[in-house]
Amino acid sequence: MKAAPGARSWIAAGVRHELLTRALPALRHDMAAPVSVIRMALLMLKRQIGAPVVDAVVCEERVALIDNQVSELVEGIRSLRDWELATTDDGITRSALVAQCVGLMRAAFDMHGVELAVDAALEPQADETRWPQGAALRYLVLGGLGYLHDGASEAGTIRIEADGGNALRLSALPRESAGASPVLDAHRAPRALAIDAIALQSLAEDLGYTVALERDSVRFPLAPG
Repeated sequence: MKAAPGARSWIAAGVRHELLTRALPALRHDMAAPVSVIRMALLMLKRQIGAPVVDAVVCEERVALIDNQVSELVEGIRSLRDWELATTDDGITRSALVAQCVGLMRAAFDMHGVELAVDAALEPQADETRWPQGAALRYLVLGGLGYLHDGASEAGTIRIEADGGNALRLSALPRESAGASPVLDAHRAPRALAIDAIALQSLAEDLGYTVALERDSVRFPLAPG
């Protein structure tokens, strides 16, 4: 039985929350890194100011470093707006979309013994098409990665490829038996909030996109419809 629109939206909201939860460690790291540098620079600046002879040049360098890190921290905080579906954005290129999502999830997937491999055709290129609704596309790509991570049996690699000029295909490749590890197998225990086919379909439909799902692959166009 197909879910009613209201129920589908609630399912999609839950999936988005789960995806953001999975991405939070990387987002938190990006915002915490400048704070660590700022604290170190402040300590060094304090020591420099308290020295018998104050080196103005060194102090200026510390202040410049702090100013640069504050700018990075502000940019990281502002980037959280990119996750809001109601926010109007300038769109995103396919290569930037893939790079962002891989950057968010690579460390977590590595811990689970799953490699993320990006096709060379997805390297940044001049005059790339910018696709609208960058936030929605980010959730969709992360949803596809989560679906394959959670559901594909013995996945060792998830490959992200360009499919024509306007779509992406994500495929799960089996792990080599020689690479099996009891530690990694323990990490890959089933999640209570695994992203299955119903969850991903509900997410895509609520965002206005069409996905083609198989057990070991996901394909979707970058344009709504």
